[in-house]
Amino acid sequence: MPLISRRLRAALLVTASATLVAATAPTPVPLGIGDRLFPQLGNPGYDVLSYDISLTYHGSNTKPLDAVTRIGARTTAPLEQINLDFARGDVRAVEVNGLRSEFALKDEDLIVRAPARLPAGVPVNITVRHTSDPSGDTADGGWVRTADGLAMANQADAAHRVFPGNDHPSDKAYFTFRVTAPKDLTVVAGGLPGGTRRHGTATTWTYRTEHPMATELAQVSIGRSAVLRRNGPDGLPVRDVVPAADREKLEPWLRKTPGQLAWMEAQVGPYPFETYGLLVADAETGFELETQTLSLFERSLFTTPGYPEWYVDSIMVHELAHQWFGNSVSPQAWSDLWLNEGHATWYEALYAQEHAKKPMERRMREAYTRSDTWRAAGGPPAHPDAPSPENKISLFRPVVYDGSALVLYALRQEIGAEAFDRLERTWVRKYRDESASTAHFTTLASRVAGRDLTTFFDGWLYGEKTPPMPGHPDWRSAKPREAAGSQGSARTAKPE
Repeated sequence: MPLISRRLRAALLVTASATLVAATAPTPVPLGIGDRLFPQLGNPGYDVLSYDISLTYHGSNTKPLDAVTRIGARTTAPLEQINLDFARGDVRAVEVNGLRSEFALKDEDLIVRAPARLPAGVPVNITVRHTSDPSGDTADGGWVRTADGLAMANQADAAHRVFPGNDHPSDKAYFTFRVTAPKDLTVVAGGLPGGTRRHGTATTWTYRTEHPMATELAQVSIGRSAVLRRNGPDGLPVRDVVPAADREKLEPWLRKTPGQLAWMEAQVGPYPFETYGLLVADAETGFELETQTLSLFERSLFTTPGYPEWYVDSIMVHELAHQWFGNSVSPQAWSDLWLNEGHATWYEALYAQEHAKKPMERRMREAYTRSDTWRAAGGPPAHPDAPSPENKISLFRPVVYDGSALVLYALRQEIGAEAFDRLERTWVRKYRDESASTAHFTTLASRVAGRDLTTFFDGWLYGEKTPPMPGHPDWRSAKPREAAGSQGSARTAKPE
């Protein structure tokens, strides 16, 4: 439940827009669900069940796309106004249950007055006709401009820079994308294809997800792309989207995915979605991203000679592991990010140990040495400091990567390899297609271990200092000033 009041302030929005009537326009009060790190993100009073997003791309990656976002939801409380997260676009009209509705924009909220008071527990359908503007700063997230089109990078709080919605991972929904683009371009989105329709000089492509998805994991690619198809374990459709000119150059990397899928399934169980693949974008983002069923990668990761093969392989496995940890099981709040990144880093490191003889214990000992420094700089794993308002990506610090994988290493040391393996498999099975919290994980861990692990987790997840490592009493964490300068990643500021 939200931790904020629903009472709306009395002042009405002053606006020059002819679409608003000053006497009846909704009061412009941004709301949120009280997330500690992103307090204005998400909206109270309803649960989104589905998004149907239509986008029309006009051949330029700086020109706004015409868009219609249809949201199917159910109210969870009586509502007279509906808040949606939205920024970086013009809103032309809004309908609620088929009736034209008054609306206002304030900060990063689209505030809609329902035609009549909506009781709790009823369906509500919202249609927003708007533009989706890709011309903003790519560093802010949302649309990523590539050499030949667009892709999305919506983590953590940027999906609402592309389309209106309830932009918080606790509210997952099914997605349909209908994207119209010039006929010489290829469109691919998360989920499975639902067909194409040619009309004049354009083609409309449809994709649907078979599992609910958090808004931050949505992906749409538009460009001069080649779509390469192969089979994964048990016939799983694997489809990669790459710049057409690079298909042969990238093939040695892409052919690795089926084997990586099989390896991950051996660790934690069946792949949780309907398809998988890589989207290789000709863009400099500074990170890779686990968008659901179609992970986003920079072209330079695969074409820069300086990256050793084992390192690129481990990054591929990191994004793949996220499909279980972070995508299928999403964080209930952004403070639960350690569950996403700690697990993805754990399996990245385990893969490097098994396939490239890069010892996990050596990496974890190095992480232990730096752990107190990371905690001092960014907070403990399950209570990270808020990101800088000017640099939201600063949330993705070493403490949520190797610092959180270190928690899992300590847990395995504490409860034993067999119990740890059982916990991992149970976690992804029990909470599949849901959002789950740190408390869910620690409770499950205690049940699987057959004893109360509260004291263990309090220290490892929330302590200012790193607790002693079980089984390694000789390990020492350097004082922060002794490990200064150890904050960076081997490759990027956010090595997803």
